[in-house]
Amino acid sequence: MNWSQIKVKCSHQQLDGVTAIMSMIDSGLMIEDYSDIEENLMSVYGELIDDSILKADRDVCYVSFFLPEVKDIADAIAFLKERFAADGITYEITVEGVNEEDWANAWRKYYKPLKIGERLVVVPMWEDYTPEENEVIVRMDPGMAFGTGTHETTRLCAAMLEKYMKAGDSVLDIGTGSGILSLFASKLGCSYADAFDIDPVAVRVANENAEANNTPNVKCAVSDLLRAVDKTKRYTLAMANIVADILIRMAPDVKPYLAEGAHLICSGIIEDRAEDVTKAMAEGGLTLVDSDAEADWKVLVFRN
Repeated sequence: MNWSQIKVKCSHQQLDGVTAIMSMIDSGLMIEDYSDIEENLMSVYGELIDDSILKADRDVCYVSFFLPEVKDIADAIAFLKERFAADGITYEITVEGVNEEDWANAWRKYYKPLKIGERLVVVPMWEDYTPEENEVIVRMDPGMAFGTGTHETTRLCAAMLEKYMKAGDSVLDIGTGSGILSLFASKLGCSYADAFDIDPVAVRVANENAEANNTPNVKCAVSDLLRAVDKTKRYTLAMANIVADILIRMAPDVKPYLAEGAHLICSGIIEDRAEDVTKAMAEGGLTLVDSDAEADWKVLVFRN
């Protein structure tokens, strides 16, 4: 089996944030951090320390994980880019073990129609698919935006969307990525969906996906969390598939955007942080009404 090394270069000051985000994909991280190497170690360990290590830039770190060829490399990288951007992390990503010209498209042969709820099915743009009775289809070309339906956080959020959304709901989608959740909301009968992402590339991809799926009631725009959201609107359903720390940062501000009785679906939460998110949302005036888990991930549903 072939493996690909996903390697992220960052500053030493941002190492903890990078490792926390990358561990959401794979816990077997390889970290190259030379900040604690001192020249005087030569006198203790002699030639056991390679000269290249002693001369390495101590302000720069590298964090890597390895994915087998059957895993979705593009989805993993899009996830990292979205989370790094949300956390304000400066980074460089390289991929080794895959042909440089082909890696961005190589994942397509592993991306097949995927059922992610009772009725919801994600179908690649290039795949032929005949839906079964009552299935709701969204066709996706995720490009470099996170959200193909393969990640646990997306599946958990989509299942709760299917459970709680009613026809005619007005939907707010924070951290939309590829736009997949808003597209499903449209297909399930929402009146409109306003989708936002901090990454302009994700917004472009989401708008392209909305056009391709003939969902004109889905509008995607750039925003840092709620900053660009119309303050006069009161949404009857909202969703945010982003990491726990960002959900906690958003918690004090989200209630004024929700109608009375509206639901907020929060995903992208490592199980260990679910209590922190619940506490923050409660302090923001929202009540936990539902939850679910897959692997180490949780989705939480709050009501205004």
